[in-house]
Amino acid sequence: MKRTTSLLLVLVLVFAAMFTGCAPKAEPAPAAPETPAPAEEPKAEPLKVGFVYIGSAKDGGYTQAHDEGRLYLEQQLGDKVVTMYKEDVPESSECEKVINDLIDQGCTVIFTNSFGHMDFTEKAAQAHPDVKFYHCSGYKSGPNFSNYFGAMEEARYLAGIVAGLKTQNNTLGYVAAFEIPEVVRGINAFTLGAQSVNPKVKVKVNWTHTWYDPAKEKEAAKALLDAGCDVLAQHQDTTATQQAAEERGVWAIGYDLDTRNSAPKAYLTAPVWNWGKFYAAEVQRIVDGKWKQENYYGNMKDGLVDLAPLTDNVAPGTQEAVDKVKKQIVDGTFYVFQGPIKDQTGAVKVPEGKSMTFDEIMSVDWFVQGVEGKIK
Repeated sequence: MKRTTSLLLVLVLVFAAMFTGCAPKAEPAPAAPETPAPAEEPKAEPLKVGFVYIGSAKDGGYTQAHDEGRLYLEQQLGDKVVTMYKEDVPESSECEKVINDLIDQGCTVIFTNSFGHMDFTEKAAQAHPDVKFYHCSGYKSGPNFSNYFGAMEEARYLAGIVAGLKTQNNTLGYVAAFEIPEVVRGINAFTLGAQSVNPKVKVKVNWTHTWYDPAKEKEAAKALLDAGCDVLAQHQDTTATQQAAEERGVWAIGYDLDTRNSAPKAYLTAPVWNWGKFYAAEVQRIVDGKWKQENYYGNMKDGLVDLAPLTDNVAPGTQEAVDKVKKQIVDGTFYVFQGPIKDQTGAVKVPEGKSMTFDEIMSVDWFVQGVEGKIK
């Protein structure tokens, strides 16, 4: 009986082991599918902006002022832009070729910086309607073509105050580039500023018919010095006029940049440009998709033009005189070309109580009373 019971127990255990060994194994729960990482937004390609310069980017004057503006643009917009430039581009068909080369390199915004580049810029704008063009100091424009410049006459007037207070013999000299309204109105403004503090002042003009030619500029400056001028001003792109003044022991007013280190014994101040603010704001509008064609004429109030800090070479009381008129210009209570203004012959060109209109100053072709020189 015990053996039977034991046998039955063994059989039960064997069957139990068999069924246990054959039971299906539990499968692990499937892993949750991985959530894919969000796709990265494609990085926008930087906007390529090209600059066409009449002179060297290191000319110490006009073109260098523009190039400093280009560098400011890069600093402000960072990797949103890539800039490139071509320097020493003549006012000829070479300008159009350079513009097309920049477009071939991917530039969709082009700035040209000299008056004589205007017609070639216009032609390129008509041939490339998808490119945005800007031309400095001209008067033409189109659907994708804007012109830009500024009221340098405001800073010229202040520079005239500086010169009028400094001169000992009431004879100022002006080395001038070309007989175009931009230059003529600058000479007029300088003369009016000088006469506002010294009615006896006269201004002798010597034309070089160049924008950038240090040798010609210096030669023209020496001729003015030989004619008795003891303060020289300029509408030229180098510091040659200032250097000529220093060699003769007299005084000079620069242009475009603060160049006091070029002729420290002669330099008084300079009307200067701050192009960077305009370049950065305009290109930012393009990047933001808010661009529209419009022409721009900046002024002292918005910071495009200014007078460089005066040096210790100026006459006593000059800073106070300049500050007073600058404040009036900025707050709109003084306008440079407000009457009465007479021309060289003594004829009234702007009656008392009247002011020259924008179109009139853009096309001015006469000198104010006190200027000794001809407009050919």
